[in-house]
Order: sequence, then structure tokens, then C-alpha cells
Amino acid sequence: QVRLVDAGGGSVQTGGSLRLSCAASGFTIHDYYMAWFRQAPGKEREGVAAFWGGAYYDASVKGRFTISRGNANNTLYLQMNNLKPEDTAMYYCAADSRVPDAWQIGITQAPRESDFDYWGQGTQVTVSS
Repeated sequence: QVRLVDAGGGSVQTGGSLRLSCAASGFTIHDYYMAWFRQAPGKEREGVAAFWGGAYYDASVKGRFTISRGNANNTLYLQMNNLKPEDTAMYYCAADSRVPDAWQIGITQAPRESDFDYWGQGTQVTVSS
């Protein structure tokens, strides 16, 4: 049974850092297409980072966020530095065994919700000014 457990959220001030984790069970993250999404109140869910071979970052987080895999503990991470109030949102980990065609030929493109069958429960990130 595939399960994703998100953790690591919290409240920080502008410029602070957090590291989100997504503990996976029931599959090996090395073999899956993985991503982090976020959803702010009143807004649609958006993909901020994805990983399969290479990494994708949304322009709003590029240079500040880093997605990585801990293969030894089967955990996906999102290191978030220089946080801004606009980063405030619920963050969700997502996974799927199907890898989009673009990614398979080395094109790292924005993740889409429809690409993923498996989701974590979310972890809240709040950044105050």
C-alpha cells in the first residue's frame, strides 16, 4: 500500500528556512516521479518542484528551494530558504510510477496534478513579515 506522510511545516519569519519531508512507504521513491505542490487559501494548487533524474522548479522558488531524495530512508525533501510571505501555503508531496514523456527524454517540465495518483496529507507553512 502506497503511503506518503508529509512533515516539517511550521511558522517562520521572512528570510527563515524550513525543510519539509515526505516519508514514503509501499514503494521505492527512486523509481517514482515525485513532486511538491502547494495551495494557498483561495488559490489553486500549484507545482513548485519535481524530481525524476533531473529537477524542476517554479520560477517563484528557483534559487531558494531544493528538492532532494533520501534513498536510504525513502524520503523526499524540500529545503526552503529565504522564505517569503507569499510562500505561505499548505504543501503536499505527490508521487506516481508513471513518468511523463517529456521527463523521460530529459525535459524537466512543470508537474501537473493529473500526473499523480498518490498524495501526502499536507503540511502547513506560514511565513510572517
